[in-house]
Amino acid sequence: MSDSNTYTPPKVWSQNEDDGNKWASINRPVSGATHEQERSVGQHPLQLYSLATPNGQKVTIMLEELLAAGITDANYDAWLVNIGEGDQFSSGFVDVNPNSKIPAMVDTSTTPETKLFESGSILHYLAEKFDVFIPKDPAAKVECFNWLFWQVGSAPYLGGGFGHFYSYAPYPMEYPINRFTMEVKRELDVLDKHLAKNTYFAGDEYSIADMAIWPWYGNLVLGNLYDAATFLQVNDYKHVLRWATEIEARPAVQRGVIVNRTWGDAQLKDRHSAKDIDDALNEAK
Repeated sequence: MSDSNTYTPPKVWSQNEDDGNKWASINRPVSGATHEQERSVGQHPLQLYSLATPNGQKVTIMLEELLAAGITDANYDAWLVNIGEGDQFSSGFVDVNPNSKIPAMVDTSTTPETKLFESGSILHYLAEKFDVFIPKDPAAKVECFNWLFWQVGSAPYLGGGFGHFYSYAPYPMEYPINRFTMEVKRELDVLDKHLAKNTYFAGDEYSIADMAIWPWYGNLVLGNLYDAATFLQVNDYKHVLRWATEIEARPAVQRGVIVNRTWGDAQLKDRHSAKDIDDALNEAK
């Protein structure tokens, strides 16, 4: 491990097998499966393979919102993918998502089965399939997709940038922490100014844009992500806090965030029925 002030990149890069990073044992510069293992399949039309990270929560919130809206065809099995143990590199998972990132989903109700990966793509697919959570008004629909893709492009600065160097890097590094803190605060200011004039991101209508943004930025300002609320002075973003608190109060959100979660008060490794979530929430009381 080199001091950040003296490091000189080599002419040709090679992987440091143990750089002190929390994820060093599973990170690698190539794609593909590392081991043979078939994916699990349950009885419901939708099969989700995930973990309750912000990207995973987007999809489970969406699924629970669909069920809360009375759409029974959105029933699903959710299988835990333990990324710390390399489950995402199994042959069954890679067959669904060649990029080996959660979440991934298979819609078994189509012929052939529809394989889905990338959380934004899954939200879009489900919204179109069931014709909900995308505004019908053309202007609001454009806003919905503007903000959905804003999240896709912006959250890596929060997760892979700020989150990594603030929480997971092997030692504190002033330059990257300052660089990504500045960007995250700029992003929060962008959100705050929009929400000062809008109830939700597509205007007055709750949509997949909110479901995409909340697990990252909502959790962040509510103190549920990286333990960084004080550091980032999140109370400055009062409109984001208002929106985040309102979304957190939705029953479907409270149900969705615990699916495939193996930490915290309410935990649920796998989900196969509504009762699974009911039981986990009751145990946590």
